[in-house]
This record gives sequence, C-alpha cells and structure tokens, in this order.
Amino acid sequence: MHRVQAFAAKKPHVPARVKRRWPASHPTARSEGHSGRSQHRKVYSRSYLPHTDRPGIAQGITFRLADSLPKALIDRWKDEIRSSGRLQTDAARRRELQRRIARYEDAGWGECHLRRPEIATLVRDALLQFDGERYRLLEWCVMPNHVHVLVEQRSGFPLAEIVKSWKAYTARWANEILRRSGPFWMREYHDRSIRDEKHFDQAVAYVRNNPVKAGLCERAEDWPWSSAAKPCGSD
Repeated sequence: MHRVQAFAAKKPHVPARVKRRWPASHPTARSEGHSGRSQHRKVYSRSYLPHTDRPGIAQGITFRLADSLPKALIDRWKDEIRSSGRLQTDAARRRELQRRIARYEDAGWGECHLRRPEIATLVRDALLQFDGERYRLLEWCVMPNHVHVLVEQRSGFPLAEIVKSWKAYTARWANEILRRSGPFWMREYHDRSIRDEKHFDQAVAYVRNNPVKAGLCERAEDWPWSSAAKPCGSD
C-alpha cells in the first residue's frame, strides 16, 4: 500500500495542543480548467501564473480559498515588484510574488473555512481518492485557507483537470455542509515543477512544516490534515 493511502480511512486525530490553536469558523465554490481535456499542455500560462503540464514529473501545487487573497492586493504587489527595478527577470519577479503570497496566506486571512475539521477531512479524502490511479500523491497538507500538494503526474490526466476535480467536488460538499452557496476556491492555482532531488527534499520539508511555520502546531506530525500526521493513538 502506498504510504499516503493509509490516511484515507482514519478519523483525524487532533492533539489537544493543536485544538487550542485551531478556532472554529464557517465557507464558499469554484474551479477552473478545461472540462474533458485529456491531452497534456506542457507549458502554458493563464492569469498571472505560468503552468507546467507534463506526465512523469513531480509538481508542487497550491490552491486557495476564494477569500484568502484579494486580487487587488496581488495586483498591487505585481506593480510594486515590476516598478522596483530590483528584480531583473520574470522568474525572480514570480519568486518574489510567491514569497509575499505565502507569507500572507500563512497569516490566516479570510474566513479560513478549512479550519473546520469536517471540511479539512473532505479535502483530505478528495486528494486521496485517486492516488495511484490518476496521479501519485507524494505529500499534502490542508491549511486553514489553502492546500499544498506534491504530486507526480500520470499520462492521460492533465494537471488542470486533476485540480479542477479536487476543487469542484470539495466546493460542492463544503457548501452543503455549511448551508451556503458561492465561490469556495480561488479560480487559479499555483504549480511548480520539481527540478531535482534537492528541490524535491525542499518541497517535502515546506509542505510538512507549513503548519509549524504558521504557528498552528509545534511539530509537523501533530497536524492531523497532513501526510506527516501520526496515526491515531500514537501520541
């Protein structure tokens, strides 16, 4: 059995020290992508993000709740970065933009609907549903207002369609649980191809330690909605 699949059937175990940092909250549904597409698009761009879509590569993916990051703020950052003159390449400007976004989202802005255990569990189960069939799930972490996934693509399953299926399914049922309607996820997502083993190790460490960095828990294994989580009863 794949290492991550073992999490699919178990009930989230929430250590007391995590519960103290995890206030309850309430959310919202949308997805993007090209319905029915089965051909990979290699490298393409939409909105302010470039995307890579190629089977056999590992990708780090982040998608966010609709209210977690205002578009006006992103536009302002883009203008500041572009006009500063300090960063000379598109790649450097994208890295700076992502650094600002990561810092902002870890501060927990928006309603943070994924704080609700039943919603976080819904997202977790959606990620695990087609692991080993449509993709290989390497690492994952559900944060209060965003989700990190490290995945290996498989032929015949374009990345945009994979992300679309996660978002469409979870948005529908999250809104059912919360008795509301409206956009749940931000339209876009961010992906980054893994270059080499060193980059892979850095990506794994980032995903696993994001709850610690955000001050939500003291150890990565304490976070119940993560591939780093300890099985129930192992405290």
